[in-house]
Amino acid sequence: MSNVLKVNGVEKDFPDGEVPATIAELLERLEIDRATVVAEIDGQIVQRKDFAATSVGPGQVIELVRFVGGG
Repeated sequence: MSNVLKVNGVEKDFPDGEVPATIAELLERLEIDRATVVAEIDGQIVQRKDFAATSVGPGQVIELVRFVGGG
């Protein structure tokens, strides 16, 4: 099985046994606060409440968009 996930157009290689299985795990590994991100898998937006139940895997297109405040 591949250890590579493509996130925001960049291939991220994870060590054996440490490939995130869900959006929630992916965000944790990437140290991204789930409250500040919108996730999309294969063109479909994933509701924040579904992050822990939404599987990710090789071949999927995962986009994570973070909100940044400023002025």
